[in-house]
Amino acid sequence: MRNCLRGHRKSPAGLVSRFGPEAAGWLDKVPALAARLASRWGLVLGELFASGASSVVMRCQWPDGTPAVLKLSPDRALLSRQVGMLRAFASSGRVPAMLSVDVEAGAMVLEEVRPGTEAGDLAQASLPSRWGELLSALHAVAVPARWPWDLRGRCEEAFARIGRRLAEPAIGARIDPATWRRAIERCEALLETQARLVLLHGDLHLGNVLDGGPSRGLVAIDPKACIGDPCFDAVDYVVTGAEHEGVEVRCRRLAAACGLDGDRLYAWSRVIAPMFAIAYLTYGGPEPATDELLALAR
Repeated sequence: MRNCLRGHRKSPAGLVSRFGPEAAGWLDKVPALAARLASRWGLVLGELFASGASSVVMRCQWPDGTPAVLKLSPDRALLSRQVGMLRAFASSGRVPAMLSVDVEAGAMVLEEVRPGTEAGDLAQASLPSRWGELLSALHAVAVPARWPWDLRGRCEEAFARIGRRLAEPAIGARIDPATWRRAIERCEALLETQARLVLLHGDLHLGNVLDGGPSRGLVAIDPKACIGDPCFDAVDYVVTGAEHEGVEVRCRRLAAACGLDGDRLYAWSRVIAPMFAIAYLTYGGPEPATDELLALAR
């Protein structure tokens, strides 16, 4: 078991960046924590996935043989919120089923989505219709009473967090404060004119959508569920069209497949475009795609 956890030291940067130096101490305790949970729940532990910014995730097997994943986080409040969000979407069948939870330990066991191919690696011709089916299932879930998170708060947090990057020379050289203010103003205009409100996944990028096989369709993981405009759950997929057929073409195709207002979806893409451009500038995204996103943001 310790051999399969050896990799947790290889990529702690995301956790340390998010939670501070104390995350390194938490990572040292992960093997013992996983061993205790495996003993209690009867898990057979497998290989480690790449560490993310908020958790350590490894394959495991539930006692009845069900393929599963064990997710551990130093942020128990965050994990508790994720549990509530997964439960809210459970009736859709489009999120992983929870097999067990121990919030105090910062741990949960989820079914492993199989075959689990990320949406970005699937056949692109069929993806708009499959995305439409996913959104229909997710957005058909009744909005829970007194749900504490809405799209306005989600957007405000993102603009505040990502906006700090404008001070970095490489980012500030390509994205000026006026472009960023324009994105905020466009966002505010869309928030003020929301009509139909649904429970959104809230972070539906291509890495958070997995292939659940022909009988199940696409499955969404790691929700940041909030209440708001259904177009928001389509916008990340639209904006990644900058690497392929272009944002405007992808927007038209997806709006038709999802039954969404194409003008609003395109407007949301102009809001999100500078955020994606910052990611591309940071991680070496394709220059033509970056240029298209920056033009869209102007």
